[in-house]
Formats: sequence, structure tokens, C-alpha cells
Amino acid sequence: MRRGVWAGVVALAIATASYAQVQRPLPVNGKLGELVGQQHPFPLLQINNQVLRLAPGGRIYDQNNRTILHAFLPELAHVLFVQDVNGDIARLYILLPEEWAQLERAAGR
Repeated sequence: MRRGVWAGVVALAIATASYAQVQRPLPVNGKLGELVGQQHPFPLLQINNQVLRLAPGGRIYDQNNRTILHAFLPELAHVLFVQDVNGDIARLYILLPEEWAQLERAAGR
């Protein structure tokens, strides 16, 4: 009985440790910015000093890579965003501090 419990605990630890190390795929053509959320009505977003529009069908991803609604934007966040041909935001990723630091190093900031 104890052997089965320990085997389950070890299997769970291995599964969660490997899951925690998976990095989400971020687009290479994205732009970095600082989101100032909850200041503008839907579909407008303020990134840095620009007010941009969320494209029809545009998606917002939180730090856990879940899609969220405009109403649930944080007040301030570092983001990576992709614009469509009209200049609207097609995808917006709210970044973890580690992702932000890694992307800034890659951009040479």
C-alpha cells in the first residue's frame, strides 16, 4: 500500500515539474509594450502612449495563456502584441516577469 502511494506521489511530482518548465510559444513578430488597462472602453487599449483598437476576433492571453475578456485586463502589465494589416491588435500576450526579461534581452534593450 505504501509503495503505491509513494509511486503516485513521485509520478505527480514528475508530471508537475515537467509541466512547469514548458514555455508558451510567443510570436516572433510581436512588439513589446506596457499596457495601461481599464482606462478605455472596449475595443480600445492603451499600450505605451498609444491608444490602439483590438481587432475583430482579436484575442487577449493572460500569463497562464488563457484567453480573457477586455474587462479583465490588469491595470498595468508588460505585454507582447501583434498587429494586423490595419494596425489593430490581433493578439495580445500579458507577459510573466521572466518572459519580459528574456524578450528585452533578445531585443537588446
